[in-house]
Amino acid sequence: MTDWFIVGKLVNTHGVRGEVRVISSTDFAEDRYAVGTELMIQHEGKNEKTLVTVRTHRKHKNFDLLQFEGYHNINEVEVFKGATLYVSGEQLEELDEHEYYYHEIIGCTVVTEDEETLGTIKEIIETGANDVWVVKREGGGKDILLPYIEQVIKDIDVDNKRIIVDVMDGLME
Repeated sequence: MTDWFIVGKLVNTHGVRGEVRVISSTDFAEDRYAVGTELMIQHEGKNEKTLVTVRTHRKHKNFDLLQFEGYHNINEVEVFKGATLYVSGEQLEELDEHEYYYHEIIGCTVVTEDEETLGTIKEIIETGANDVWVVKREGGGKDILLPYIEQVIKDIDVDNKRIIVDVMDGLME
């Protein structure tokens, strides 16, 4: 059975020619939305799945705009609004050492070198210089923003969903 991984959320249509507006949550948007890539669309809580093939992809503001083969007008894609977009695990490529997919990092428990549990990674923000990992604190409170740099991230164990960090002064305030 194939594993499917979330790559984005279909938030709206765009124009009248069947484009959809996607808020991406993928680390390799150019690869995920390449022409000819097969994706799956599913509404949360529903069993119905729709397989689609990317016909076109372009960036527009903070969105990825996609058009699928066989869908040529707004009426045909209107039903996809609010759905989640997935990619097959079979389409994921092997990464180099010390490179990770977002789905491997999100959900990991973050602990300090002194074994203090800080929380769980809930989101990854791309900033340009380096990614920032958003940690939801274990006891509640304001999220912790950890830059993905070697001075902070000391060890990543995706098999055990555990990340060891060195919290530099000012990161927890």
